[in-house]
Amino acid sequence: MRIDEGAAMGTSAPVSRAVKDFEAGLARRKLLVYVCQFAFGVAFLSFWQWASGRLIDPFFISSPAAVFGKLYTWLLNGDLFNHLSITLYATAIGFAIGSAIGFSLGLLFGKFAFLAEVLDPYITALYSIPKLALAPLFIIWFGIGIESKIAVSASIVFFVVFLNTFSGVREVNPIFIHATQIMGASQWGVMRTVIIPSAMAWVITGLKVSVPYALVGTVIGEFMSANRGIGFIIAQATGLFDTNSVFAGIIVLAFVGAVINGLLKITEGHLLRWRA
Repeated sequence: MRIDEGAAMGTSAPVSRAVKDFEAGLARRKLLVYVCQFAFGVAFLSFWQWASGRLIDPFFISSPAAVFGKLYTWLLNGDLFNHLSITLYATAIGFAIGSAIGFSLGLLFGKFAFLAEVLDPYITALYSIPKLALAPLFIIWFGIGIESKIAVSASIVFFVVFLNTFSGVREVNPIFIHATQIMGASQWGVMRTVIIPSAMAWVITGLKVSVPYALVGTVIGEFMSANRGIGFIIAQATGLFDTNSVFAGIIVLAFVGAVINGLLKITEGHLLRWRA
């Protein structure tokens, strides 16, 4: 008995060292990625600053110093928070509405194949319509207030989440569904324990993809009719040929999109922690 225990202990030691070496290698690789990302950002900004006025007229590309100076001014006078809060509010509400409706209908259509086949040409036709073309219609329906921006954002998010949810439900292995039904699960039980968890990877992918589109939808609405928001700032600056403000607004939108995508990655890791 002691020989077996000693052999097991002798075997576990190399395995433990191998696991630690593997984890250390992952940590070093992650650190290297962060360093390279930072170095690339610094190199890009440095080249941009150098090229402005030397290779290209600053009127067309501005410069990092001028752009971040504009952002600092907005931060001091409160314009950045005021306009960004409006854009984020419309984006969040549009994202929530579009995701909820898209997820619900995706489950429904995925569960009932006949219904999906009947409505497939109509869904395809609606999906093929450029969402930019719907913005004027939403302005007529909801006015020039924030409601029209929410509608544009929700319409874009809806189709992305709906199609991913529908595909995820249709890809669920029927063996799992039948096995759960044999064990006496109800329709809701099958949906809750098999279909939704199996489709969750597709749903999370749809949510990750739709976040930038939600922001795009809000900004498009602000371009067309608004007196507040980051899209309004960019549109106003474009009319005044203020390149610094245009680039500053674009950088704000890019930063917000990156932060939201990072939060979604953390959420994805938590919800899909059962995956290897």
